[in-house]
Amino acid sequence: MSAKLERVALVTGGGRGIGAHVVRGLAARGYSIAIHCHASLREARELAAEIEAGGGRALAVTANFREEGAVRAMMHRVLDHFGRLDVVACCARLRRPVTLDDLTTRDLLAHYEVNVLGLFIVVQEALPVMLSQPEGGAIVALASSDEPQPGDLAVATSQAAIPAFIKSLAAECASRHSAIRAESVIATGTQTPSETATLILT
Repeated sequence: MSAKLERVALVTGGGRGIGAHVVRGLAARGYSIAIHCHASLREARELAAEIEAGGGRALAVTANFREEGAVRAMMHRVLDHFGRLDVVACCARLRRPVTLDDLTTRDLLAHYEVNVLGLFIVVQEALPVMLSQPEGGAIVALASSDEPQPGDLAVATSQAAIPAFIKSLAAECASRHSAIRAESVIATGTQTPSETATLILT
């Protein structure tokens, strides 16, 4: 009898909030979890310990999504540790309100680095692994459709780029592996973190 295949998921921004709900949901479904964080390493480690205490496998990893080298190194650590990757749930995001008068190109760049470029780097590292697996994999990215408020220009425009990125990614994946899917999940301000996590897990 062959051993049961271990399924592995990476949740970016998984230390707290929506990401932590996604981590717990995937762990409950039997996934081994890599929990990415940046400013919430203590929470990510506690969550990993919670999963392992329940009989699962978990690894807390940290990387600043504004640093390409750090993100790629984090991905290599996850892949070296688990040996495969079946799900990437991208919940990491930056939301730092700045009014238009005070907004700088550096502010805009920071939001695109975290919300779009960080996602791109994670996907670029994860996709070759999924392409090599007969089972393929799934990439799900969280985006926001909240009505922009004053000061939200940077976050709103960077969030709006995520569904377009994922739609293009889905077309590329479909042409290369029938068992890889890429989807974006649109969160609204009326949803609780748990409700949004449920959409990601669906």
